[in-house]
Amino acid sequence: MALRACGLIIFRRRLIPTVDKPAIEFLLLQASDGIHHWTPPKGHVDPGENDLETALRETQEEAGITAGQLTIIEGFRRELNYVARGKPKTVIYWLAEVKDYNVEIRLSQEHQAYRWLGLDEACQLAKFKEMKAALQEGHQFLCSTAS
Repeated sequence: MALRACGLIIFRRRLIPTVDKPAIEFLLLQASDGIHHWTPPKGHVDPGENDLETALRETQEEAGITAGQLTIIEGFRRELNYVARGKPKTVIYWLAEVKDYNVEIRLSQEHQAYRWLGLDEACQLAKFKEMKAALQEGHQFLCSTAS
């Protein structure tokens, strides 16, 4: 049976005076483990928890961002399936926008750094093709639904 985890692809919009549309920046966290990979906040589902509750809890635990500081974007949900440490893993992500551009990030011991990045930079740090695809799909979704 595959391990199951859930998380949020967190973003903020930065206004650029010379451009009509705001730039989208994604939050990535660098793991403290030996691999030091970069991902959005995510974690394993606890008993009695639904997937979205897990994503919100993990975001608060790993980045210090509470559910009240976020707006979940309706209509976007991505399921990633891959092998991690020799075992199949499923991770479900939703898009969530921070309500305050300058929200404080408070990392847990599971992470050693964080960065707000544009799509290209986020994809370079994410490295894994499944995560890159999720970031690209999230960006495309946000651009296609922007008014």
